[in-house]
Amino acid sequence: MGAVDWDRRLFDELIPLPDGTSYNAYLVRGSERTALIDAVDPAKGAALCEQLDAVDRVDLLVVQHVEQDHSGAAAAVLERYPKARVLSTPKGKGMIVDHLGIPEERITAVDDGETVSLGDRTLEFLHAPWVHWPETMLTYLREERILFPCDLFGSHLATADLYAVDRARVHEAAKRYYAEIMMPFAKSIRDHLRRLADYEIEMICPSHGPIHDEPGDILEAYRHWTSDPPRNLVVLPYASMHGSTQRMVDHLVESLTERGVGVEPFHMAVTDLGAYAIRLVDAATVVFATPTVLVGPHPSVVFAAYLTAALRPKLRHAAVIGSYGWGGKAAEQTQALCAGLKLEWFDPVFTRGLPKQETYSALDQLADWIAKRHKDLT
Repeated sequence: MGAVDWDRRLFDELIPLPDGTSYNAYLVRGSERTALIDAVDPAKGAALCEQLDAVDRVDLLVVQHVEQDHSGAAAAVLERYPKARVLSTPKGKGMIVDHLGIPEERITAVDDGETVSLGDRTLEFLHAPWVHWPETMLTYLREERILFPCDLFGSHLATADLYAVDRARVHEAAKRYYAEIMMPFAKSIRDHLRRLADYEIEMICPSHGPIHDEPGDILEAYRHWTSDPPRNLVVLPYASMHGSTQRMVDHLVESLTERGVGVEPFHMAVTDLGAYAIRLVDAATVVFATPTVLVGPHPSVVFAAYLTAALRPKLRHAAVIGSYGWGGKAAEQTQALCAGLKLEWFDPVFTRGLPKQETYSALDQLADWIAKRHKDLT
């Protein structure tokens, strides 16, 4: 059940949605009771309610995650089915009251590993904190060996395909989704993956994007994204006001390429933030390139540094390069924005005005240092 949102292009006023998205809900009928898993975004609540016209009873509404794109129509579902109860984690119970205004007496908290019988079908609930909120849980339908993993393994992808037919496209959308939303919680996700290895899973039904009817692909992808070492890749977010920093970026890209180091520059004034986040999944080094604005880094590079720190990728090394007119602290301020990451910082390279020969020589030396650190990466 649920709805495809073909036209949505921005999520949380931040995340670009070049391919739209979907808000999936799932109806599980047992011989004695019926459960609805998730309750779509408020913008598509009418679509879910129309689908429910053909459903005479819903006994249980499983709220796996309180964010409104999963639970926005929960109140409407409960109004339609006045005897239905909400199931959530204990932490989710209070959040449902706060965020959705649903009375506490209609909510039942389920323990980790607890099961609920629908008659001839059984739902098992797995607490999964920090995927990607603290109250999240997954639901496992034992008899059919179907996992409903909430945001885990999802993708912001609007498509008429019920299943992941175009696997390359779904893989890229799922990696974007992981990069933008899940990457800060990679350690928790590794723990959840280890737990799920004990379950026989024949189908994965996420809350966004198509269903994985061959779940091995997405499970293996998540293992790589969360656990593999970084690759031989430099990401280079930059801004340039009058061309000086642009010249430095162009030279460094060429110098790294000559040394066999993969590099991708991202002009932050026009770049797709999702594309930048995807590359952060694999990158070993980030180089911020910025002109100096009022003694500090350019605002778009400030945002790039803040976003990089927030996503907590597997980066190992970092540097700041750029230009200035009369002075400033662009390098120090950029480094401070990433203070929460455990990074080896190379010496900054800055030029007053246009880059000079010594500037290019310093950039070549920076490329040498990066290539040396990357020599064992594939």
